[in-house]
Amino acid sequence: MRADVGCWAQSEDGPLSTADFGDAIDSVTFGQILEMDDSEDDREFSQSIVFGFFEQAEETFESMDSALEEKDLEKLSQLGHFLKGSSATLGLVKVRDSCEKIQRYGKKENEDGSPEKDEELCLKRITETLKSLKTEYEDAEKILKKFYNTDA
Repeated sequence: MRADVGCWAQSEDGPLSTADFGDAIDSVTFGQILEMDDSEDDREFSQSIVFGFFEQAEETFESMDSALEEKDLEKLSQLGHFLKGSSATLGLVKVRDSCEKIQRYGKKENEDGSPEKDEELCLKRITETLKSLKTEYEDAEKILKKFYNTDA
């Protein structure tokens, strides 16, 4: 069930609301973050959480790139797990799902949790998933920056 929790930002295309998030962001989950704001006119609290996540994600991507170069599956799994939790809190569904895949591949597991002994295959899957993850993150970032009416 998707709920339109209201309109808070104006863009050149008109008001942007959580209903405009599409399938990139779960509007119900994100709405729970918005409920912590003092008012609908003052979104300072939720915006600080979202923009803090942006910084955290960028740093995590850099760490993931380094861990991938070092072929450090354990570190990649930890980073995937870390970013999965943060993205899930904000309702970033696609980002969360890709992070879960990276976490599993880093633990030498297939998507379904079954063991995968081929480390090179796991690294290849992480490389592909990380590329998708970054695109999914950029899409969500654009939507949220537009929602908060900041430069995209």
